Amino acid sequence: MASIIFLILAILLLSTTSGATSRGDFFEVSAATEKHEQWMAQFHRVYPDDSEKKSRFEIFKKNLEFVERFNMNTNMTYKLDVNEFSDLTEEEFQARYMGLVIPEGMIGDSPDKTASFKYESVSETGESMDWRQLGAVTSVKNQNPCGCCWAFAAVAAVEGITKIAKGELISLSEQQLVDCSRNGINNGCKGGAALNAFEYIIKNKGITREANYPYKASQQTCSSSTNYAAATISNYAMVPQNDEEALLKAVSQQPVSVAIATGPAFRSYSEGIFGGEYCPRNLTHAVTIVGYGTSQQGTKYWLLKNSWGPRWGENGYMRIKRGVGACGLASFAVYPLA
Repeated sequence: MASIIFLILAILLLSTTSGATSRGDFFEVSAATEKHEQWMAQFHRVYPDDSEKKSRFEIFKKNLEFVERFNMNTNMTYKLDVNEFSDLTEEEFQARYMGLVIPEGMIGDSPDKTASFKYESVSETGESMDWRQLGAVTSVKNQNPCGCCWAFAAVAAVEGITKIAKGELISLSEQQLVDCSRNGINNGCKGGAALNAFEYIIKNKGITREANYPYKASQQTCSSSTNYAAATISNYAMVPQNDEEALLKAVSQQPVSVAIATGPAFRSYSEGIFGGEYCPRNLTHAVTIVGYGTSQQGTKYWLLKNSWGPRWGENGYMRIKRGVGACGLASFAVYPLA
């Protein structure tokens, strides 16, 4: 009789435990569903049908879990959050919002462009630099789903040196580069490099204003009738590779285009000083370093201008640890010369 009673109690306990697990799973899914609905409203996301919405919810839920698990670690110097990219897989995101292609043989082989470093003799870089405060940085732009980060990184650097050399800040045309810079590896929304964009600007004898050749987020026919020059450069050069001291000297003098490795943490970055712990090895994205500094806690950082709009990161910018080789950002740095 006792054994029968024990068996009944065991069955009841198992049933109760299973029910609790199911209810826990239900509440977890329910909370994620609510957050997904809030996220859809915030970013004005509408799906064509229920099937698409269901599949995107599953992706969103995984990205949400990654963000929430990460933010539980109080030892990190930065925070993550869901953003407009949170219903994309990493593969989709890479294809739509990256686009860096490194020219063959440009990393590790001491290319000619690194032979003479213009800023080698710079001795005073100061504790901080923010080219935004000196009026050499235009507002944050958005490449949208077009793999032309290379064009935005190049343009930001040319905008900076134009302001420094000539005293005028001009918003220049990324679309002109997307349409017309077809030299070497540059291929519109399918990828390219700032280095090749600089070569195009030199050969074209300049680049026009953004207002004159506005961005379309897709490759169009190159328009020769609208590309009269608003800014020119004489040449370009590379910073010695993997040398953050040299990079510091360069950025103290002008904004610099750099290649960078990104991953799920990078794309979900919200605020703080990014550590680079989750960066892969491959350089897949291009951004522009527009400054540097040190936090109140003593952490040295670079200030990056991205091209994913002002809702990403710190109003479109990222602070990332300086002096630790974070995300390979010193591997392929190039700057235009006035």
